[in-house]
Amino acid sequence: MAASAMLAAPAWAETRVTYKSAKAGTSYYQMGVQISEAMKAGSGGDIVVTVEEGQGSVQNVMEVRARGADYVFTTPPSLVGLAQGGKAMFEGKSDPAFDEIRALFPIPSLTMHFVMSADSGVETFADMEGKTILLGKGSFGAREGEKYLGLFGLEGKVTIADAELSNAVAALKNGQIDGFVTAGSWPAPNVVEAAASTGVTVLSLSDEQVAETKRTRLVIPAGTYAGQGGDIVTTSLPVVAYTTTKMDDDTAYELTKTFWESKGRMAESAAWWAGVDAALMSTITGKLHPGAIRYYQEAGMPVTEDQM
Repeated sequence: MAASAMLAAPAWAETRVTYKSAKAGTSYYQMGVQISEAMKAGSGGDIVVTVEEGQGSVQNVMEVRARGADYVFTTPPSLVGLAQGGKAMFEGKSDPAFDEIRALFPIPSLTMHFVMSADSGVETFADMEGKTILLGKGSFGAREGEKYLGLFGLEGKVTIADAELSNAVAALKNGQIDGFVTAGSWPAPNVVEAAASTGVTVLSLSDEQVAETKRTRLVIPAGTYAGQGGDIVTTSLPVVAYTTTKMDDDTAYELTKTFWESKGRMAESAAWWAGVDAALMSTITGKLHPGAIRYYQEAGMPVTEDQM
């Protein structure tokens, strides 16, 4: 019996977590892989994170109804609010489990990029009139891009290219399009490629335009992309890693602590982590997990009364 107990002891110390984010091949799936590796290294192997391919932020939230204490998922805070209120895509699908969702830590935001070729001469949104733009299909970036064209008086004044976003860089290089719209973490790989290979201008929004979008203001620092001489002011949709109250406080604490202590090392291999800092805590509009709150209070990081 003593021998059996000794053999079993390491298993007791191991915490297994399922992390569900986005489709394989996306930057957010890759972030999940990086978080998994960071958790293993940062915890000395005590935290084992299995990354699952997700089918979208809404589905990630819906799965809360059937998942257990080991479930961690990513989604924008706004969707959690809609789920808890039974609104929009969650109308008629309310569930008590949604009220038990709790935040752990922010991850890189979905950041809007309006990317124009240098040859197009476009420097502002007004300059886009008469140009050909690729929005892609079905994605957050495509929907948001179409919304901004309407908000800024460009509806019907630009030609929308009928192509997939995966073809954007090639289409820009061969002159088929004047620009494309993409949303993702920054630096965005397709923008990096376009800036390095053909030269681009990433458009900035005025403060008035940012206010019109009703999204979160975000600044991409100068020098992020080749040829970018100044800061880019754009908009973003915050994204957060969540769990539920089913997760025990100690596990939530260790996940949150290990994430923040590993973030600097992750940023050395993937620049998008450099954009995650204490300032993003304000984008978490729902409640934090008590275990996460314990870490934030120890670390002296900001936590509001609404997040408690």
